[in-house]
Amino acid sequence: METETLYYEPLVWVVTDKEEGWKVRSVMHTRMGISRKLTSAVKQTERGVLLNGERVYVGRYVKAGDVLEIRMEQEESTDIMPQPIPFEVLYEDDAILVVNKPAGLIVHPTQGHYLNTLANGVVHYWRERGDRRRFRPIHRLDQDTSGVMAIAKTAHAQEVVSQQMHRDITRKQYLAFVFGTLPEVAGVVDGPIDRDPLDPHRRIVTPTGARARTHYEVVETFGGASMVRLRLETGRTHQIRVHMTALGCPLLGDAYYGNEASQSLLAMGRQALHAELLAFHHPVSGEWMEFRAPWPADFVDLHERLKGLN
Repeated sequence: METETLYYEPLVWVVTDKEEGWKVRSVMHTRMGISRKLTSAVKQTERGVLLNGERVYVGRYVKAGDVLEIRMEQEESTDIMPQPIPFEVLYEDDAILVVNKPAGLIVHPTQGHYLNTLANGVVHYWRERGDRRRFRPIHRLDQDTSGVMAIAKTAHAQEVVSQQMHRDITRKQYLAFVFGTLPEVAGVVDGPIDRDPLDPHRRIVTPTGARARTHYEVVETFGGASMVRLRLETGRTHQIRVHMTALGCPLLGDAYYGNEASQSLLAMGRQALHAELLAFHHPVSGEWMEFRAPWPADFVDLHERLKGLN
């Protein structure tokens, strides 16, 4: 018995006068944002590239009014076990899923840690709705960081938004409670980041590291601590935690980068970091979209307790 090939929602482009005489591959790359790697995969797919409903080669020339349809074969994460994990859905359509990740939740299974991750929960969430997809995180948050996180539902969506992040077109904004007082009310930390030679899991600011820039603004000050809003210009591992530590103001509760004082000052059991906003152009429509995650309960509680120190 022949098995029917399943596809995601197709990407459709109506050829304009400007694209008259272009080749299909040029429309795919330039107008539809489909990479050469993904084009190669689509070419191997039965009825993956359709022009006016007929399968064509990507070298075919197009004319104004032609309807180009790209159909990508459905993939699913067969190596991730579905498991009911609580998380809040902030937005979802055929291309992306945006969630509010709880603190304490690892994003993806790792060796020796195959369950109790966001990936397990998302795969279960989709399967319960009859949707079998591959888990494609566009970016990641540390285990103990809460807040907005985007997951692509197709390879194309993952490519498009990931490229936006690489080109610094997206906006990633965080809120943190740090120990002490920052040197300025607002500023930029421009400190290259690399692995600590004494601890490969830890990152440090070093001249030989990769470029890393963090914009910060002090929102509120308390007795011995500050609430800071941060915007990432780059996305290095542990970037905010490393940069705040380099300024002498580690995140409250950060057991890895903090000092004894920052860990003991009204500690909340994790680093006080929340991804409050993520914005990017939708991978299909191109519309600018902003997603916000409300403060988790432990953030609200810490804020109230810190105000009591004033």
